[in-house]
Amino acid sequence: MKQQAFEQLYESSWQQFDQLLDDLDQRKPQLPLEQRQQLPALYRRLCAHYALAQQRHYSPHLVAALHQRVMRGHQQLYRSKSSGVWRLVEFLWVTFPNQLRRHYRHFWLATALFYLPALAFGIACYLDGDMIYSVMPDSSVAQMEYMYDPGNDQVGRSSERKADSDIMMLGYYIWNNVAIDFRSFALGILAAIGTVLITVFNGFSIGGVAGHLSQLGFTDTFWPFVSGHGPFELTALTIATAAGLRLGQPLLSPGPYRRIDALKIAAGESVQLLIGAAVMTTAAAFIEAFWSPNPHIPISVKYGFSAFMWLITILYLWRAGRGRASSKGPVHAD
Repeated sequence: MKQQAFEQLYESSWQQFDQLLDDLDQRKPQLPLEQRQQLPALYRRLCAHYALAQQRHYSPHLVAALHQRVMRGHQQLYRSKSSGVWRLVEFLWVTFPNQLRRHYRHFWLATALFYLPALAFGIACYLDGDMIYSVMPDSSVAQMEYMYDPGNDQVGRSSERKADSDIMMLGYYIWNNVAIDFRSFALGILAAIGTVLITVFNGFSIGGVAGHLSQLGFTDTFWPFVSGHGPFELTALTIATAAGLRLGQPLLSPGPYRRIDALKIAAGESVQLLIGAAVMTTAAAFIEAFWSPNPHIPISVKYGFSAFMWLITILYLWRAGRGRASSKGPVHAD
């Protein structure tokens, strides 16, 4: 069906929906109760029209207009719940995982860009202790060796931050890790090239450090420390990379839209991914500040906790919010 025919067919329904919302927005609605009770049915119909408009690649103007109506309808229907904590819960449980699954190709590409260089260079640095100096300066390597030296009474902390409290380290970890996520995302505006380069470099750096410290025999300090917060932190990093790839996609392949319109759509979707990644990174920072450096927790318990966190992460991203549309509109596959 062409867009003009689509609009002519459903225009009256949309006008009825607008009229009803305008009336309900008033302090004292004037329309009869029977007419007001039609809102849920009109809202469901509108959501279906919105999904069709997206699926058929109608004009961005029409899609945006329908999206705006969906948002107004959702706020009217769920006004008592659509604020504060409830909106955050809905975002984390429905919007974010659905958005990530919708862009699963970007996620798997980001995963390959990070983990393949990390694995390859980690093995290289394990076999040759000098390889790490090809991607990191001497001072940074020395700092890493100090942080995870078994003789360091506060494993995971540099000499400059040795006296910092766990609370101060929490703030540092949040700031540092969110900044890394944001850089991976923001460089996507360079046609995704910047995101690709920094992700590959991050893979080389993190994998190289792991291989180098393992080669030195620091396995009982390094791996127990990073294993607890790694599931959330590393997954958030790849999600931020996926957001950057999505942001840069319209410059290479705008699809049926003008590049500027495609970029606006991509920006909205990728920001949702970035926000979800930032929340996961923040959760990882809590673990890194209070759990990872605790010397009284047995190594076996830390590894067991890591396995549990990986399981939780996979189940959450795989299953959360399936079959539910969020206030951002129906979710459908690419």
